[in-house]
Amino acid sequence: MKKLQGAGLRGQSAGQTSLSTVEQEGSLRYLGYSIEDLAKHASFEEVAYLLLLGELPNKKNLEEFERELAGLRNMPESLVTVVESIPADAHPMEVVRTIISYMGVIESEKSFDEQLQVTKRLLGVTTTAIVYWYKYSHEGVRINQETGEKSVAAHFLKLLRQEDIEELHKKTLDVSLTLYAEHEFNASTFTGRVCASTLSDLHSCLTAAVGSLRGPLHGGANEEAMKMLEEIQSVDQVKEFVDQKLENKEKIMGFGHAVYSVKDPRSDIIKDFSAELSKDHKDKLLHDAAVIMEAHLKEKKGLFPNTDFFHAPAYHYLGIPTKLFTPLFAIARIIGWSAHAYEQRSNNRIIRPSADYIGPEDRSWVDIESR
Repeated sequence: MKKLQGAGLRGQSAGQTSLSTVEQEGSLRYLGYSIEDLAKHASFEEVAYLLLLGELPNKKNLEEFERELAGLRNMPESLVTVVESIPADAHPMEVVRTIISYMGVIESEKSFDEQLQVTKRLLGVTTTAIVYWYKYSHEGVRINQETGEKSVAAHFLKLLRQEDIEELHKKTLDVSLTLYAEHEFNASTFTGRVCASTLSDLHSCLTAAVGSLRGPLHGGANEEAMKMLEEIQSVDQVKEFVDQKLENKEKIMGFGHAVYSVKDPRSDIIKDFSAELSKDHKDKLLHDAAVIMEAHLKEKKGLFPNTDFFHAPAYHYLGIPTKLFTPLFAIARIIGWSAHAYEQRSNNRIIRPSADYIGPEDRSWVDIESR
């Protein structure tokens, strides 16, 4: 039997997809469109439409899609009760997992013909529910679920901050959701596809994917990058801080990637927004320190930041609590996970790889009295 080379299946093709292509040299495309073009020109809703339906929408289609998404945000009363019962010290990704799983109980997918509607509903209700949980459990506030905002990004920010949101802030989060929406066969997406290959329901597929994203080696790098940057007190400390971590062989969160070998094309996009947001901000040091750290690690170790690194200061400038960084990743990735589930179902064969056995050789049975 041919043995697979590379730990964690890195470098191995595990199937086919038409949804995105991730190239080592630093290229990312969704259905043929570069991430740079999509981030510059498209809204997250346009990108969601593209990934779920295969083509960019025309103006009429987009307006209908936006209206439908906006109408699917409010939580069922029983979900409100569930969310209010989740304690403040729960892991936020466990909250996301619970929201999606519970929606599968009360609004289950009866047939695969309902999959697009399920995705729209989960995108809307999860965005509302995770903010509702945070505001209720951390601040003791029951928020109004209606914001009147058209976009997912603006709705999230207005729910969270309970104030009018400036355009730069809306645009930053909108672009962020586009950057996080899809990324080929990453761990959580592959987990979701394995579940989809059993012909399970979409809620189960997404719950499985959330479980993988919860792991610290997949999701959460933006949170860890934020904690790391908050340790730095001045720009003069950055290089020494990095050198000490390298000397101690500590992992520097937000750098390197499982596929990209030269650059993460999403990083410079969110870095530009972080730079703009940092102007005149009382915590400008976060971005300035991140820029110095990026250059120093490139010079010393040839390392480059992935998309999570500059997301940390950008999200902070948007007023987003660190606890909600990874849930935002999950909200965006509901689109990619769902699109992969659709694709898997459309031409399905159960995903059941083989394994190379490395256990003991044949052994003879020994009765319990003789052991």
